[in-house]
Amino acid sequence: MYSFTNDYSEGAHPRILEALLNTNLTQHSSYSLDTHTRHAIQLIRQEACCPQGDVHLIVGGTQTNLITISTALRPYQAVISASTGHINVHETGAIEATGHKVLAMPATDGKLTPRMVEEALDFHTDEHMVQPKMVYISNSTEVGTQYTKAELEGLHHICRQKNLYLFMDGARMGSALTSPANDLTLADIAALTDVFYIGGTKNGALFGEALVIVRDELKPDFRYMIKQRGAMLAKGWLLGIQFEELFQNNLFYDMASHANEMAAKLKKALTDKGCSFAYNSCTNQLFPVLEDEQIEKLKKDFTFNMDHRVDASRSCIRLVTSWATTQEGVDAFIKAL
Repeated sequence: MYSFTNDYSEGAHPRILEALLNTNLTQHSSYSLDTHTRHAIQLIRQEACCPQGDVHLIVGGTQTNLITISTALRPYQAVISASTGHINVHETGAIEATGHKVLAMPATDGKLTPRMVEEALDFHTDEHMVQPKMVYISNSTEVGTQYTKAELEGLHHICRQKNLYLFMDGARMGSALTSPANDLTLADIAALTDVFYIGGTKNGALFGEALVIVRDELKPDFRYMIKQRGAMLAKGWLLGIQFEELFQNNLFYDMASHANEMAAKLKKALTDKGCSFAYNSCTNQLFPVLEDEQIEKLKKDFTFNMDHRVDASRSCIRLVTSWATTQEGVDAFIKAL
C-alpha cells in the first residue's frame, strides 16, 4: 500500500535527523533559550525581512492556533474564518473551548474575501453579540487553494480599516510559496499580516511550527501563554535545531517544491484521463472527482482520504504528496488509474 493520505506520514528529512543526532549528547539550555533556537529565529527573521518579529517555536498547528487566538482576543471577541478553515472543522472545537466563537463564512474555494469580512461585521452589531476581532486564513488552504498578493492586500486593507487582527495559518506555507501560481514571498506575508506561522510538521520536520508575531501589541507575555497552555517544550532545542536546518541551504523550499512537483504529475495524469477537480489546486493537495467503482479499485493499492460525495455514483477524494513522495509511488498510481 502506498499512502497519499497526508504530508506527514514519513518521519523527517535525513539532514534534520543528522543534525539532531550530531547534537544528541550536547547539553543545551531548556525551554527554547538555547543557541540553536536563537540562530533559527535569526534565520527566520532574515528570510521574512522582519527583524522586529517575535518568533516562537511551538510543537503543533492546533496548539499554535489556540494559543495565538486566545492570547489576542478579549473574552467577548470572536475570530472570522472560512467555513472550511482548520480552526472551524479539524480542531475539535479547540478555539470555542477557550471561550471564543469561530464565525464561519461560506467559502467554496476555501478563501476569505474582504466582502465576507464585511458581512460578518455587518451582522455582529452590538454588545448582545460577540465582537469580531480577528481574521483567520490559511495559506495554502485546507482545500489546496492559495492567496495571491492582491487578495492578501485586500484582506490587509479591510483589517486595517476595521481594526482587526489578520492571522495566517502557514501549516502548508511551504507548498503555497513554491507553487507555480504563487506571487507572494515570506517578506510579503510578514508585511501584510499581524501574525503568521511557518509549518514544519507538514514539510519535512519531525514536528514544529514557527510563529512570527509582527504586531507589537500581540507580543507582550506570549511565553506565559505558551507555558500556561502546555506548549512550552522543555527540550526546546529539538525545535530550534529543526528550523535551523530548514532555513539553511534552501531545504524548506526544496522539500515543498518536491511535494508540489509530485502533485503536478498526478494532476496532469488525472486531467489527461478526463477527471474533474472539486477545487483548483496548484499545491500538494488534490481533490479529484472519480467514479465510486474507480475509487474502490484504487483503494486496493493506495490509501487516501474521502472528501465528499458528489452524486449517486461519484465522490471526491483527497490526494496529498509530501517531501518524501517517490516518483515510483506516483507512477504506480498513474498506472493503476
